[in-house]
Amino acid sequence: MAVHPSENLPSASAPRPLADAPPTVTSVSPTSGSAAGGTSVTVTGTGFTGATAVRFGATQATSFTVNSDTQITAVTPQGTGTVQVTVTTSAGTSNQFVTYGYTTIAAPVLSALSPSSGPAAGGTVVTLSGSGFTGATAVRFGAVPVSFTVVSSTQIAATAPAGSGTAQVTVTAPGGTSNGVAYTYTSASVPVLSSLNPSSGPAAGGTVVTLTGSGFTGATAVQFGTATASFTVVSATQITATAPAGSGTAQVTVTTPDGTSNGVAFTYTSASVPVLSSVSPNSGTTAGGTTVTLTGTGLAATSAVRFGATVAASFTVVSDTVLTAVAPPGSGTVQVTVTTPGGTSNGVSYTYSVAPTLSSVSPNQGPTSGGNTVILTGTNLSGTTEVDFGATPATSFTVLSPTQITAVAPAAVAGAVDITVTAPGGTGTLQSSYFFVNAPVLTAVAPLSGPLAGGNTVTLLGTHLVEATAVRFANTAASSFTVVSDSQITAVVPAGVAGPADVTVSTAGGTSNPVTYTYVAAPVLTALAPAQGPASGGNTVTLTGTHFSQVTKVLVGSLPVGFTLVSDSHLVADVPAGAVGPVDVTVVGPGGTSAPQTYTRVASPGI
Repeated sequence: MAVHPSENLPSASAPRPLADAPPTVTSVSPTSGSAAGGTSVTVTGTGFTGATAVRFGATQATSFTVNSDTQITAVTPQGTGTVQVTVTTSAGTSNQFVTYGYTTIAAPVLSALSPSSGPAAGGTVVTLSGSGFTGATAVRFGAVPVSFTVVSSTQIAATAPAGSGTAQVTVTAPGGTSNGVAYTYTSASVPVLSSLNPSSGPAAGGTVVTLTGSGFTGATAVQFGTATASFTVVSATQITATAPAGSGTAQVTVTTPDGTSNGVAFTYTSASVPVLSSVSPNSGTTAGGTTVTLTGTGLAATSAVRFGATVAASFTVVSDTVLTAVAPPGSGTVQVTVTTPGGTSNGVSYTYSVAPTLSSVSPNQGPTSGGNTVILTGTNLSGTTEVDFGATPATSFTVLSPTQITAVAPAAVAGAVDITVTAPGGTGTLQSSYFFVNAPVLTAVAPLSGPLAGGNTVTLLGTHLVEATAVRFANTAASSFTVVSDSQITAVVPAGVAGPADVTVSTAGGTSNPVTYTYVAAPVLTALAPAQGPASGGNTVTLTGTHFSQVTKVLVGSLPVGFTLVSDSHLVADVPAGAVGPVDVTVVGPGGTSAPQTYTRVASPGI
């Protein structure tokens, strides 16, 4: 602490009061933010009462609030690079090397909307595609903000408001506001039918047909020629309808309150023996329950699906060429057949397989960001089609053998999850076998500086520290460290070079953000002027040397004395009274204690 030469001086006659200490800054949180400013930062330290300014480098904070004598909340101004954070009060300005980093965040880019139009009444769910959507704070249709969900950094789902004409859609995120992409409001119109799938089916009817087009909202009728069909409105662009019985070619139409659509042809076909060409997957669990897709021809009027002699648990006709069926329990290899009014098809082979099992996973933990590779050991793993960590599929996986799989863990929230493998024979699960671990976060290091030789102990504060495997100062591992709790580590600093060094903590969850620790050279004291004075004290001495900028104490003998820092190479100290003779004068800073210089007290001349 720097004081005026006339303050904090011992006196032969009476003690004098100490001056108010300037504020100190020990940490800021967060330690970085947008170059555009506007980030709310908590400044921690001492002596903040009556603060008159908070600066980020040379620029004052946009605003700040003194929460207590030890805490200030400040809003960052615009800036670039890494700057020192200081607090000013009537007692002076802090001089600790606590920094804040400005980061550049790109503005979001909007590339497409799907759909790009909708009714004037609004309510259409629109998918926005682009980049830089993480942390999005607003989506606007023209000037109107709307409700939205950030699906990923490249996709947002937003609900269109009511409107008319064309509105420019924009996304606002921490990096700024995106370009606009046009969304067009449409007025009510007669429905339009563009396609049918399938476009044919048996004369007996019963084919489920998907109608695609526009303007289907509020549909009141679907007709195949003059025959009315049962139907379900899936969306404004899709209807599913069940074809009634018929013959020849019938025009399919959709009717809404706005009118009746154009017609699209649906052809009724004569019954013939169905033909199967494939089944996928062609194997499944002995317990049944596997959904398979059967491909062939003449399937529209299917009345039964059999696995060997056993009827399928259920089946759904998708079209005249595709149906899905749920396999019943069974064993071995069986022939799957389809029955329609035209007869029973040929058979295609389906094999019942034994369910897989899992016995171990190594390693059994990793970061929430995923991306690490684990080895799964078990049985019956051949043909595995899926590996899941909890409810999330592995990023990728490779079946090495019937007993081993390698899988790349996906991103997930912290905690234990089951690992499940899915193979033709079913699923195998190893419960609570893998732990997603949060990446460590560092918020502060104390003290903020120390000697080049290291060997001093610092305290690291943060979160998710309990699994720490390494502490590094720049690229050098700490001499040793102790995990005190999930929020605190003590570490012995290794030797380093003068200047700032990034301190990080590594765990199974990854490597933390850095906090700054500064290696400081020990002060060097080269001369005293004058080098002697009266035993009664009360005089001042000029100390000359180097590395004085962070001096914390001046000792005359073992007694701390008042001093004023003039520059990195000079300071002025007050000499107290003492015994006649030589005494060592030393200077103390974060980097250590200087070698002594001798000051000699001399007796006053006799009268």
